[in-house]
Amino acid sequence: MQKSGNWLFDGKEIQTKEGTFVKWYDHQFFLLMHNGKKYHGEIIKNDSENNHLTIKINQRIFEVKRKGELDELITSLGLDKQKVKKLKELQAPMPGRVLKIFVKKGDEIQLGENVLSLEAMKMENVLKAEGVGVVGAILISEGDVVDKGTVLIEFI
Repeated sequence: MQKSGNWLFDGKEIQTKEGTFVKWYDHQFFLLMHNGKKYHGEIIKNDSENNHLTIKINQRIFEVKRKGELDELITSLGLDKQKVKKLKELQAPMPGRVLKIFVKKGDEIQLGENVLSLEAMKMENVLKAEGVGVVGAILISEGDVVDKGTVLIEFI
């Protein structure tokens, strides 16, 4: 496996360049020289065990992380991808009245999408998808009063 000279700077990968150097004043403050310009820096948080720094340069805060061999292995195995739950059904989290249904049978639902709104204790609560799925059956109608735990929508 080839070693990477890449860093993640505010979540974006950058390649280090020649002609850039750092002069340290002490363990916290430094001067960064890049393309003939000077930038004053400070380490805000040092988590060097995990190759992670929070730094402030000219009053802006940045998250810096060096990619290591373990990071590359995790990426190559696909283990850095967020697992998304496959929906089976949506149950009423509380008793209430169905105000609006935002989906219809056959719709593909993605994580965080609005599914329906439920009025409970004079407050409207928008229920969002906690995973992905396809609407198989809608077991309620707008205006229905439901109990906690009632299955509202089934997914296929």
